[in-house]
Amino acid sequence: MTALYELCWHVVHGGLKVDVAASILADVMELREDMPSVLADVFCVLDIETGCLEEKHKRDHFTQLVGACLFCVPDAVLKERLDPETLESLGLIKQAQQFNQKIVKIKTKLFYKQQKFNLLREENEGYAKLVTELGQDLSGNITSHLVLESIKSLIGCFNLDPNRVLDIILEVYECRSDQDEFFIPLIKSYMCEHQTLCHILGFKFKFHQEPNGETPSSLYHVAAALLQHNLIALEDLYVHLLPLDSTIIEEHKREILEAKQIARKLTMVVVPSEKTDDKEKEKEKEEEKNEKPPDNQKLGLLEALLRIGDWQHAQSIMEQMPSFYATSHKAIAIALCQLLHLLVEPLYRRAGVPKGAKGCLLKAPQSGHSPPPSESFEDLSKDVFTMLGYLGPHLSHDPILFAKIVRLGKSFMKEDSLLSCFLSMADQVLLPALTLMECNACMSEELWGFFKLFPYQHRYRLYGQWKNETYGNHPLLVKVKAQTVDRAKYIMKRLTKENVKPSGRQIGKLSHSNPTILFDYILSQIQWYDNLITPVVDSLKYLTSLNYDVLAYCIIEALANPEKEKMKHDDTTISSWLQSLASLCGAVFRKYPIELAGLLQYVTNQLKAGKSFDLLILKEVVQKMAGIEITDEMTVEQLEAMTGGEQLKAEGGYFGQIRNTKKSSQRLKDALLDHELALPLCLLMAQQRNGVVFSEGGEKHLKLVGKLYDQCHDTLVQFGGFLASNLSTEDYIKRVPSVDVLCNQFHTPHDAAFFLSRPMYAHQILSKYDELKKAEKGNRQQQKVHKYIAACEQVMAPVHEAVVSLHLPKVWDDLRPQFYATFWSLTMYDLAVPHSAYDREVNKLKMQIKAIDENTEMPLNKKKKEKERCTALQDKLLEEEKKQLEHVQRVLHRLKLEKDNWLLAKSTKNETITKFLQLCLFPRCVFSAIDAVYCARFVELVHQQKTPNFCTLLCYDRVFSDIIYTVASCTENESRRYGRFLCCMLETVTRWHSDKAIYEKECGNYPGFLTIFRASGFDGGNKADQLDYENFRHVVHKWHYKLTKASVHCLETGEYTHIRNILIVLTKILPYYPKVLNLGQALECRVHKICQEEKEKRPDLYALAMGYSGQLKSRKVHMVPENEFHHKEPVSSTNPGGLQNGPGNSGKPATSAPAASTVKSEDGAAEDTDKSKDKSQVAQKTASKTPTMVNKASSSNGSSTPNSREKEDKEKSGKEKKEKKEKNPASTPETKAGGKEKQQKEDRAGKDEKAADGKEKTPKGDKEKRKDDKKDEKGKGDGKGADKEPSKERDVAKEGKLKESGKGEKNAAATSLKSPVPRSEGAESEREQKRRKLDTHSPPSHSSAVKHHANHSAGLSKGEADKKESDKPRDRSKEREKKEDRKERKRDYSNSDREMSQETKRRKDENGTSELQTSFESRHDKEKSEKKRDSTGAKEDKKQYPLKF
Repeated sequence: MTALYELCWHVVHGGLKVDVAASILADVMELREDMPSVLADVFCVLDIETGCLEEKHKRDHFTQLVGACLFCVPDAVLKERLDPETLESLGLIKQAQQFNQKIVKIKTKLFYKQQKFNLLREENEGYAKLVTELGQDLSGNITSHLVLESIKSLIGCFNLDPNRVLDIILEVYECRSDQDEFFIPLIKSYMCEHQTLCHILGFKFKFHQEPNGETPSSLYHVAAALLQHNLIALEDLYVHLLPLDSTIIEEHKREILEAKQIARKLTMVVVPSEKTDDKEKEKEKEEEKNEKPPDNQKLGLLEALLRIGDWQHAQSIMEQMPSFYATSHKAIAIALCQLLHLLVEPLYRRAGVPKGAKGCLLKAPQSGHSPPPSESFEDLSKDVFTMLGYLGPHLSHDPILFAKIVRLGKSFMKEDSLLSCFLSMADQVLLPALTLMECNACMSEELWGFFKLFPYQHRYRLYGQWKNETYGNHPLLVKVKAQTVDRAKYIMKRLTKENVKPSGRQIGKLSHSNPTILFDYILSQIQWYDNLITPVVDSLKYLTSLNYDVLAYCIIEALANPEKEKMKHDDTTISSWLQSLASLCGAVFRKYPIELAGLLQYVTNQLKAGKSFDLLILKEVVQKMAGIEITDEMTVEQLEAMTGGEQLKAEGGYFGQIRNTKKSSQRLKDALLDHELALPLCLLMAQQRNGVVFSEGGEKHLKLVGKLYDQCHDTLVQFGGFLASNLSTEDYIKRVPSVDVLCNQFHTPHDAAFFLSRPMYAHQILSKYDELKKAEKGNRQQQKVHKYIAACEQVMAPVHEAVVSLHLPKVWDDLRPQFYATFWSLTMYDLAVPHSAYDREVNKLKMQIKAIDENTEMPLNKKKKEKERCTALQDKLLEEEKKQLEHVQRVLHRLKLEKDNWLLAKSTKNETITKFLQLCLFPRCVFSAIDAVYCARFVELVHQQKTPNFCTLLCYDRVFSDIIYTVASCTENESRRYGRFLCCMLETVTRWHSDKAIYEKECGNYPGFLTIFRASGFDGGNKADQLDYENFRHVVHKWHYKLTKASVHCLETGEYTHIRNILIVLTKILPYYPKVLNLGQALECRVHKICQEEKEKRPDLYALAMGYSGQLKSRKVHMVPENEFHHKEPVSSTNPGGLQNGPGNSGKPATSAPAASTVKSEDGAAEDTDKSKDKSQVAQKTASKTPTMVNKASSSNGSSTPNSREKEDKEKSGKEKKEKKEKNPASTPETKAGGKEKQQKEDRAGKDEKAADGKEKTPKGDKEKRKDDKKDEKGKGDGKGADKEPSKERDVAKEGKLKESGKGEKNAAATSLKSPVPRSEGAESEREQKRRKLDTHSPPSHSSAVKHHANHSAGLSKGEADKKESDKPRDRSKEREKKEDRKERKRDYSNSDREMSQETKRRKDENGTSELQTSFESRHDKEKSEKKRDSTGAKEDKKQYPLKF
């Protein structure tokens, strides 16, 4: 521009010619398009400058230049820029003056004159024509373009206001809102600015914002359509709408508060009249609200947007509001549901429609502005899931859409993998929507069809969210929850057994929508009131499948509630709420088809965590669903039935015959197998038994620990029985590993391992047996037996090898693995056929058939069915009996062939019996009631089979001799089983005791009753080696005495466990014990004292004691005096080391026949003599450490040999004579001994008194007979004192004990382990002559528990009685000192007790053989020993109980 200016300036000043400049400018014009305008600007500047100059030639040059450039610059541009005078000189205008006037007129018209437009009233004709034009029929060929041209003509003709015309167009559009295709293009063509249209719409909305104004839906539609086509912006229109967003948020908060207040009122306890008034007021408020809904223009616009499918703008509006606020209005929810219908329709028709379903087809919207319909599952995630998220619980307004979504979900689970999306949708939409649907069972079933495809973990998580979180997210759900609880309370208050059906219908209706809230309340009521269980279970029959699944979850949640204590406040029993829930579980899961996996996994997880309380649930479930009942209170008939086949068990083995368990047991089995929980549960229960004691027990009360242990054990037995009877052979073998793997890898206790493996062995043997029968056809019984034995060998051979690793190699020196495996693998089913049980059940069925025939009221078809059922059952039982009989015969034949290899003779008989008891008998006899019977019968069977190296007599002796430690270590249920075992053992013994013929037949020539085993191993043929019948009766009496002594000891301890267990055991063995009158009286007296002591302290013990006392009194008529129970004539002298005659012989010398006979090899006699000397020396050293040791040692062991006894007797007699001379020549040796050791007596008096008070284990009858002995010296001398009634007081016995303690001299330890029968100096040679006669020798461990008590209470000599009379005043004067020192002595006494127990154990190891030896002495020897016993017998102290082996 500057260059052009300088060029033109030179021309004006004459420096450049005009034509040259014009040519230059002409060339420059081609460089740029705007050069003419730039040149015109230069000319304008020069025009002004030259007009001011005085030189005219310069002005002329300028004029010439512009004239030469007219071809370059348009005239119109020059007219805009140059002065009129210049234009006139150039000839572009005629006159400058006229041109100026014309410019003024035009400017005035444009800028100063107002243009007039006509409004409606000013030009009604034009507007009428406009309305007519817009309202004409649009169905023809009329288009928006033609109408727009007409509108323009009308505007021009009638000078109409364009904005008013646009307003009329919108008004007509409102009236004809269905003509979107016409008006939207018309408005697009008519308008030029968006703001103008938005303002007009805003004024329209403003007009309807009056207090009582209502915005028409057509206006919402017009605004929505304009928004959808982007003719206006949502942000511009949103500001014109009411109410404000802040107002909406406040309203939402207010609704939540109101809902919570309503919920709080519903849960409050109010007077019925007040409650009714409040409800009426609330109802009126609700009606008022519903009658006058507030006008919310934003929600109206949102609804319109949804109806036309504009999801983008609708979502923008919903995001400005609280969650679910918009869709809580029904119209908006329905509009959104309709949009969703359109979107899912194609996919639903392709993949979601069930077979046979018919539905109306929905056409997708034609507008291109709506979201595209979903053609695949991936398309659902674009818009459909988002829309459902905004819809939330208000999907309940459209059940059809609900069903479509659920069916799509079911199809999706079969095809694709949008799992998380569907889970979120179920959590946020489907379940909340179901909550708001009233009594829609169909939707519940539809939803279950979808949910059952999820694993239970996912389902339970959804239920947890639904129950604990969903109800707090929306005010409407808060109200629904409160109303549900209120309705549930109403139903449960009125639920009884009589109105189960109507109440069940109400529960069903309520549960279709809100099962979690309803079940939570019902379960809380059941935990308080267990009598509701039966009516509640019956009332649940109207539930849907989804509701049953939710019920399972609610039960598990209630069980796992961390706020609930599973123990009562006394910490001794399981809480009643847990017991109620367990009962409910069993009843509900049996009656209704509920999935069990979650509950079973919960129990498994609790066991993994070391918690066994919840095993109660598993126990109830298995009992109810499988009909397998575990109880130790079985009758004898039931127990007998349990030894038969499955059919007999079902008919006669349980208290309640639970029928129709086939389906429920199948469901339980499937749940266990599908989730692989069968074996883990077994192993965890087996391991948890010890965990209860050592881990879980902790600080818990011993009573509770015992209950938990019993519960764990019983559930294991019950569960194992279920698996064995319901799993197929293949399933069982596939899941249960071998016994060595169970024990070594899974650390399963041996008894539990064999319990789990036992059915597997039986299955395998039968399978192999069937294979062999098919392979070789042969019908002879002998062939079948051989095949059965071959099958057993093939199956059990690996087991024999496997069990070797279970114990130390030393064990197998006595027991063969074959014997061990045989014992553990057999059951009562294999040993005997319960013919009486079969006959009993068959007779019952015959009686039923007879009753059916006699019943005239029963319809004929029902009669026929019942008779057929009974007949079929009868045939099954008979066939089962026949099958079991054949099986038992095969098993017995197999055992007969095996028995010779069962026991080895590498160790002593005692060691063999010890291992048999330790590893076989004791562990199994407390495992179950049927196992207790099995153990007793197995011992009898081994005896009957004449098994080599098995001493039946020793086995029974070890079982009966000391039951204290076994009883004390049992739980409550184990004591019942142990008592049943003892009862069966006593039954056999009593049978043998009852008749000599029976004894001779069953025991007379059996190796189990040999008294001497020769080194050559000769096992029979010599009648002198067998225990004769009368001596066996003495043995039985000795066993009864030992049982009495142990029972009295347990009753006197004061320990809860001891007393409870011994009362249970005594009750169990009552049919066969006590049989002797004085023993029964001693027990009766002690039990009566328990009743008095425990009446207020421990009511459960009182109840047990009273029950036993009553039964004992009723059995008194069956008791016999001792002389009838066994022959008491002094057939031979009994060595004190042997078995005693019991308390009844306290007034007589122990000269009745030997109590038991056991084997002693000839080669071991001298060795025993040497050992006994060593024992005596050790005992002396031990006793010298503390005076108390003398008392303890004197009763702890009776295994001193005659050689050692002779020396002891000599020493005693010498010292007695010496003392007699020193103190009182006229007094007895005992009195002298007491005088000489006066100081020692004072030191030990307190301890002896304590021993007499606290440690006296002798039955009362025994103690009181001692007093009779003092009065009747003549009876003491000849040994024939009559039986006395136990009517004397205990203090005389105590004084006797004090005197006995005073008679111990300095070397009293010489008689520490048991005062032997005194013999002459030639006693050793006598013993050599009589070594084939039975010599008493106490068995170690179990059988030596209550050793030699009878000798302790042997008759006192006349001199002893005199001495006691003289010592009475002195004893009374020292009574106070003894009481003061009692506490300190107690500690010393316990220390010596432990030392003596160790000594006893050492002696037991040295002896090697634990035989009961009874030496048959001549009457002369007996009398001689009796005299010496008078001087030494009183030194014996109370019994010492050895450690349990």
